[in-house]
Amino acid sequence: MESQLHPKLNHLLCLFILTLSFAHAQATTFGYCADVNYDVKVSGVEITPDPVVRSRPVTFKISAATGEAIYGGKWVIIVAYFGFVVHKEIHDFCEEVSCPVATGSFVVAHTQKLPAFAPPGTYTVEMTLKNEKNKPLTCITFNLKIGWGFLVSNI
Repeated sequence: MESQLHPKLNHLLCLFILTLSFAHAQATTFGYCADVNYDVKVSGVEITPDPVVRSRPVTFKISAATGEAIYGGKWVIIVAYFGFVVHKEIHDFCEEVSCPVATGSFVVAHTQKLPAFAPPGTYTVEMTLKNEKNKPLTCITFNLKIGWGFLVSNI
């Protein structure tokens, strides 16, 4: 009887690990901030882990493409909770990627640690890339879930 139990436990353990891996690196649904034909087209947003855990690092990975080289600019991140802006930060775009960004596809990744006091729930994130002349090259919005603890279901 013990030999029949091991294969089932191994199968359940593998399924559990696979589920955790999937829940911690998923593509995130996003939209553009306005009905504008932005110069930079975003093709994907990935948040790891998802949902985010307070006091632990979170990585935002944005896949995009540009029709013209990008020589500089800033990356503006605004976070809202129930419609109220709770966080805003501005980064030099060339510190996030290697400039100039050539024509074609590129990926920008940003990692930061969220504060321990951030209440669990769903936040709205707006990320805007502006060139060195302050012209918006793209602007996207997406939701970010902050969970209660380490092992939080994505359901």
